[in-house]
Amino acid sequence: MTKVEKIKNQIKNGKTCLGIELGSTRIKAILIDEEMHSIASGSYNWENRLEKGVWTYSLEDVWKGLSSCYASIKEDIKKNYSIIPKFYRAIGISGMMHGYMAFDKNQKLLVPFRTWRNTMTKEASEKLTNLFSFPVAQRWSIAHLYQAMLNKEPHVKDICYLNTLAGYVHWKLTDDFVLGIGDASGMFPIDSQERMYNRNYIEKFDLLSREYKWKIENLLPRPLKAGELAGRLTFEGARLIDREGDLEAGISLCPAEGDAGTGMVATNSVKPKSGNVSAGTSVFAMIVLEKKLKKLYSKLDMVTTPEGWPVAMAHANNCTGEYDQWMSLFREVIEVTGGSISNEKLYDCLLETALKGDNDCGGLLNYPYLSGEHLTNFTEGRPLLVRKANSNLNLANFMQAQLFSSLCALRVGLDILFNEEGVKLDFLTGQGGFFKTKEVGLKMMASATHTPCRILSSAGEGGAWGIAILASFLNQNTDLGTYLDTKVFKASKSSLIEASSENIKGFEKFYTRYKEGLPIEKAAIENL
Repeated sequence: MTKVEKIKNQIKNGKTCLGIELGSTRIKAILIDEEMHSIASGSYNWENRLEKGVWTYSLEDVWKGLSSCYASIKEDIKKNYSIIPKFYRAIGISGMMHGYMAFDKNQKLLVPFRTWRNTMTKEASEKLTNLFSFPVAQRWSIAHLYQAMLNKEPHVKDICYLNTLAGYVHWKLTDDFVLGIGDASGMFPIDSQERMYNRNYIEKFDLLSREYKWKIENLLPRPLKAGELAGRLTFEGARLIDREGDLEAGISLCPAEGDAGTGMVATNSVKPKSGNVSAGTSVFAMIVLEKKLKKLYSKLDMVTTPEGWPVAMAHANNCTGEYDQWMSLFREVIEVTGGSISNEKLYDCLLETALKGDNDCGGLLNYPYLSGEHLTNFTEGRPLLVRKANSNLNLANFMQAQLFSSLCALRVGLDILFNEEGVKLDFLTGQGGFFKTKEVGLKMMASATHTPCRILSSAGEGGAWGIAILASFLNQNTDLGTYLDTKVFKASKSSLIEASSENIKGFEKFYTRYKEGLPIEKAAIENL
């Protein structure tokens, strides 16, 4: 039997697992076989919109994107294996982390979806952090809810359900109001011993919401651990995914997870002392802890792995978004002169020039703040490139400054873990668009974190592959870490890069300049 015939039989007999992730700029689907290999893929590009000061996507965007993405992978399967898929062993849904989706008793969305990118919840975040003695990030669902309460928003009294994007899609596909514990930990703090929402914090929040008829625990989806059955695809859910009507109902779904959880899975970083960094539109590092942190740090999130183990998370809102726009400008320059270039070559050529720059970017200073950045205390952003008259402005330094600056806010959070808490890691595992030109991305990340960085041979699959792996983990008689080691990554290869002392010194010089120059960013926001 040929490889194609073997895969075709697995698809036909419902032995494959499907993962779909609704990321910030792309919805992606991956189909994996019984050996965990990606055998088909599909995608749909989309963008958030800034409407009345809120970063959002419409529900129409969600369902159009989901069905278009599925149509794309369905066509890929048909093209390569001459078969139309009707059933899968399991499906997993993942989405951009946290945010705020509030629904009434009829499951109608009360206000536009407020994504993780919004930074309008500073007051609520700080008050809840003080109340709980536990860090509550601005993008968390509970911070958005409390800010709406503080603002006396009229919709609050009508809330019957709160959810994340992944949880919402899962809910509509299965009619089960549940959520993976990793994503749930960004809605409301989780007790890692009980694997449920923290009872003490529930009681404290209920005192804040006495004027409303609801109780916070009743608004939240029930947390589930990786491996637990989270419902089955309904007939209506199947039609939401596959508008042509070929997909059958009854397929098992794993707990929906956020992109942070799928990133941990895709990089085999779910056990204590492991760490991963996901870098794309935003950038975040996830460090699985051996023990509790010594004290509260408002700049760090405390979330969990998909099994509920505690994780310290440093998250920055801005990473590649600004230099992506510069890449578009450079493409225009090439095209207006009569040239043409592929997207892959454009990125590879320009990013590789960064390795030829002065170690400290020649005195250039850059802030890639398309939106606010809580790690440096900004609720809005103004992208800036600043230099002195005698700074060494050339393409190599420009590109290096773009890359270095995209990691500086992350470094603010990691400094707490490495310097204050003495957390030690053998290496960080990277994934995301930042690492596509992998030698460049790995070297920049290693320089910024003082930690060797690696990328796995499977890293290009990303979160959609990660949630497909979680779908395959349903009903397995082992823990997730062992499953990943023995079943998923046993033969995986990796590339490891360490930064030289000169690379590290250069980044430190740039990082110092970056912190000293933050008043420039503040002035830009105040005057532009």
